[in-house]
Amino acid sequence: MTAPAPHTPPELRARPDAGPAGLCAHGDWTAASLAARGCLQRLARQVGAHAGDVHWDLTPIERLDHLGAQWLWDAWGRRWPERLEATPAQRAMLERAARWSALPPAPRRGGPKQAFLRLGAGLFYVADHLRDLLALIGQLALDLLALVRAPRLAPWRDLSGHLYRIGATALPITALVGFLIGVVLAYLTSQQLKLFGAETFIVNILGLALIRELGPVLAAVLIAGRSGSAITAQIGVMRITEEIDAMRVMGIARGYRLVMPRVLALALAMPLLTLWTTLSALLGGMLAADVALGINPGYFVSNLPRAVQVSNLWLAVGKSAVFGVLIALVGCHYGLRVKPNTESLGALTTASVVTSITVVILVDALFAVLFKNIGI
Repeated sequence: MTAPAPHTPPELRARPDAGPAGLCAHGDWTAASLAARGCLQRLARQVGAHAGDVHWDLTPIERLDHLGAQWLWDAWGRRWPERLEATPAQRAMLERAARWSALPPAPRRGGPKQAFLRLGAGLFYVADHLRDLLALIGQLALDLLALVRAPRLAPWRDLSGHLYRIGATALPITALVGFLIGVVLAYLTSQQLKLFGAETFIVNILGLALIRELGPVLAAVLIAGRSGSAITAQIGVMRITEEIDAMRVMGIARGYRLVMPRVLALALAMPLLTLWTTLSALLGGMLAADVALGINPGYFVSNLPRAVQVSNLWLAVGKSAVFGVLIALVGCHYGLRVKPNTESLGALTTASVVTSITVVILVDALFAVLFKNIGI
């Protein structure tokens, strides 16, 4: 067996007949030769020292591959030099490098027609999501009717498992975040109340803000990011692994076994998590008020029922149940739309969290407008 021929390092030399403006290429201009340490930097310095119109002579090159042709084409600024000497094979190699290195055409600025078409595409996209979500809600209503008719056949084990994962495992994080929010809100409020000598009104402010608004919204945002994303990821993985297709072949209704247990679990867990988060926030606010304003916990607890009507608590519990249903529906909706690839799973999981939080805030604003005269 004959040993492979050694690689001759690529070189650029001045052409004797062309003066300082002429460069003559020698050696092997291949991937193996150009990969040598310091080779590309040395060639780049040599090319940079000959600025302007350079007479290139490539005929002495022993071997030239596509990588060498690509380096030369880039060194020429991706345009042909005015004076070039090369063999037909070398020109063919350079022409291929030039053809595949062509810059993409600059995108044209969209006019009114393109803007109108983009608007139409966006409307069709939203309509497609609304249609699927409406179908999901209709199927959920039919599944709930079937549950009432035959409660023994309901997936109670799935429901209890979702209640544990969504509710019980979320207690530590919701308590911690609620406690810290209560502390921060109490400290910020106390600084302003001190200016007007109205320290006792911190009970009214914290009680109304935490029980009526911040408690339900804070719990819903945490559950949307924690459990809403998990719902989308779980159903999305089932789509990727074709488990949902297998359920369809076996005659198992996906809405009855996948959507309904999660919706019921969130509808039951969210009011309880809201009460838990609100109590933690009130505890943090009560301790902060004791430290910052000297209002003892006994006074805080005794004045809270007089400052905040019970109707605010019922309103918070009611809208938290609505938040739970919406978070579950959005999570299931995006999970069922996952395509069989991991990129779609990641994108739709992110979209599920963003949409859930946006829907929660919009619905909370709607509740604030509709029930503005209740409990205030």
